[in-house]
Amino acid sequence: MRFSLPIRVYWEDTDAGGVVYHAQYVAFLERARTEWLRAQGFDQGALKETEHLIFVVHSMSLDFKAPAKLDDLLEATAKLVSCKKVSFEFEQTVERDGQTLVNARVKAAVLDSRTMKPRGMPAGIYEQLHGAMS
Repeated sequence: MRFSLPIRVYWEDTDAGGVVYHAQYVAFLERARTEWLRAQGFDQGALKETEHLIFVVHSMSLDFKAPAKLDDLLEATAKLVSCKKVSFEFEQTVERDGQTLVNARVKAAVLDSRTMKPRGMPAGIYEQLHGAMS
């Protein structure tokens, strides 16, 4: 199941030439993953407070294909492709009018917010996330 989030490019997202600054794509991808989690029923703030559970980026690879520019309407996508008890992976894109501008693969680790050490997800959360891959 592929999730899509519309994003408009503003001045703050661009360099002096009106081209999206490369690091801004990371923020676009983060928003898509966060909203994907929200669409699955998970509020990350609530998970931290009630379960002492946080998700952090472990690794990320980006492949830049074409630039986005000021005022473009983009789609940041997220698709869960792997789910384990202590980590999960997304395939993501940033697109404009069906053209892929950026491909990304993002691995997130599951940590205990009190110790900042890896931990397994509670069974219910794991089962729901794992089920979201189909």
